[in-house]
Amino acid sequence: MKTEPDSNDMTVHPDDNKRRPHLCTVCNKGFTTKRYMKEHRNRHTGEKLYSCTWCEKCFTTRSSLSSHMNAHTDKYKCNECGKCCQSNQALTIHFRVHSGEKPFECNDCGKRFARAGCLVMHSRKHSGEKPYKCHLCDSAFRLSESLHHHVRAHTGDKPYKCSLCNKSFSHCSHLYAHKRSIHSSRKRYECPYCGKHFKTNSHLNRHVLIHTGAKPHSCKHCSDRFSKPDQLQTHLLRSHNEGTWSTCHICEKKFISTGNLKLHLLRHGVKPYACSECPKLFYTAGELTHHQLVHSDFKQFCCGLCNKGFKRKVAVVKHFKKCADNLGFIDVLSTQ
Repeated sequence: MKTEPDSNDMTVHPDDNKRRPHLCTVCNKGFTTKRYMKEHRNRHTGEKLYSCTWCEKCFTTRSSLSSHMNAHTDKYKCNECGKCCQSNQALTIHFRVHSGEKPFECNDCGKRFARAGCLVMHSRKHSGEKPYKCHLCDSAFRLSESLHHHVRAHTGDKPYKCSLCNKSFSHCSHLYAHKRSIHSSRKRYECPYCGKHFKTNSHLNRHVLIHTGAKPHSCKHCSDRFSKPDQLQTHLLRSHNEGTWSTCHICEKKFISTGNLKLHLLRHGVKPYACSECPKLFYTAGELTHHQLVHSDFKQFCCGLCNKGFKRKVAVVKHFKKCADNLGFIDVLSTQ
């Protein structure tokens, strides 16, 4: 098997003098035909018109679909792990996972990479180059994926939908985190101090601060320290007048974050979230989800002492305290 790098690893045009009159209005990349330019534009819009007949996965270009179809055959199969790749180039790059070879080295810091594309993206950290520009504002990005996610903030597009609750997200990683934290019962992150388990690493890190008492976020103006970054942001605004308040243009109420302001603005307008079981309307999706527990028999929270089920977290916390008192536990909640 060939493991050395070759010209196929580099994204270069075979004929640099070829005319490319069709330019992308987003990144100014040139193409020889209008069809190639239109397919390239789909990468910026996120539109995927070409679907695989084997797995129903969708792609933005015909060439991407054609390469993907090879993954369902043994045409480019790794002899080490049996993985089927989309092309001989992809197989060559994949084999570096087994060999550990990283032939591409950064001239600025010496860091090595298995792919030429990874080296190109890394080098932009040193040069500051941001070739991908948003056509709706002046923002620029190093990666095309970052631009795609940014454009969705303008359009409001959320193509990734949860199959369990129909909640939509603008990024696939946000959908994955949602399923893991809301719908999954698996808690793989264990506290080294008390053995309590958590669904996400961020929840574990917040919990560990209870045991250590650490306050990693310090104010640069005074000696105050905080355990959470939002606490530091609030302190800077209130005590040192650093930062910008988000002000409601209707009632002039001030908020620490723009997210809280957006939720507040809903209360000046209509209630867009309607319950499918009754005529009640709500300002936010969270309020609707909380209300729908009334119509459901599902009890997702269980008491750790008697295993009694509850629909809401507040209810199980109150019941847990009563159980602890009845069983004679002392300060049982202080260790949670």
